[in-house]
Amino acid sequence: MILTDARQRVVSYLRISVTDRCNLRCLYCSAQEQAFIPHPEILRYEELLEVIALARSLSIGKVRFTGGEPFARRGFPEFVAEVLARFPDLDARVTTNATLIGPHLAFLRGQGLSRLNISLDTLDPATFARVTGRDLFPQVWENIQAALDLGFRVKINAVAMKGVNDGELGAFLDLARSRPLDVRFIEFMPMGGSDWSPEAVWTAGEILEAAQKLADLAPLPRNSADQGPAQVYSIAGGQGRFGLISPLTNHFCGTCNRLRLTADGHLRTCLFSDKVYRLKGILRHPRLGAEQLRKVLLLAGARKPLGHEILEKRARGRGVCGTSMSAIGG
Repeated sequence: MILTDARQRVVSYLRISVTDRCNLRCLYCSAQEQAFIPHPEILRYEELLEVIALARSLSIGKVRFTGGEPFARRGFPEFVAEVLARFPDLDARVTTNATLIGPHLAFLRGQGLSRLNISLDTLDPATFARVTGRDLFPQVWENIQAALDLGFRVKINAVAMKGVNDGELGAFLDLARSRPLDVRFIEFMPMGGSDWSPEAVWTAGEILEAAQKLADLAPLPRNSADQGPAQVYSIAGGQGRFGLISPLTNHFCGTCNRLRLTADGHLRTCLFSDKVYRLKGILRHPRLGAEQLRKVLLLAGARKPLGHEILEKRARGRGVCGTSMSAIGG
């Protein structure tokens, strides 16, 4: 069976947060100190494997593991290895801040993991410390280099923020020119708990206009399997590519194909909605099994909303998602 919604969007992508804990305190992700989910309330790896097996039966072919920071959870590399072994046809990927991944890179590459998304908003160590609250840029840079040397396909995701990294566009373009990786700027979104303001939003249009003055860019045809919501550009003479993701100014809700599962078992059908479907109770109930879980997934998929409509309500003062990005998993 193929999981579709009322608008005939095919749901083929599941993002799974394995933990809400993170060793960074990024200003756009969790500006305030938060109470972390108690460990017994986090879905066990065995439960996540059960969800993945059911997702595969509903034609979900891509799973991305996120946090918080996924490598902050004990046993995560071994869990990824088990997923790759049990579901060899699954497109499994990991999003990380790359501070803790170094000791695990060779192991994961040997197990078959080939794609990493690395969150990195600045190439300046001082700005990195200011944005993340931690002086860990050297470790991140070293791990990016090591991942490339091992043959990982790397995407760098930078949240675009005026007054923070709007002076670094040239440096990011140079990074994509000199190395075989993608650099993608994401518009700063109004998520719960973040230090967001309209004045800080550096729009995709503004970024593109500035980037075209610094590099010879050519738009590439959209490939939903690889690019997702990004508009990607080749860079003349460059090894890598440049991309823009514009959830605020040019939404992509009509082609959204994803669901999100939080670390405590809440299934979310839209990043901007606080509507959740609770899976943990089903997974841990002695008499409820895969069939009930399947029914809930089908119901959630069928009721998947359009995120831009939720954002429009927010603009009229009616509010949207009150959950922090770190708790959702990005």
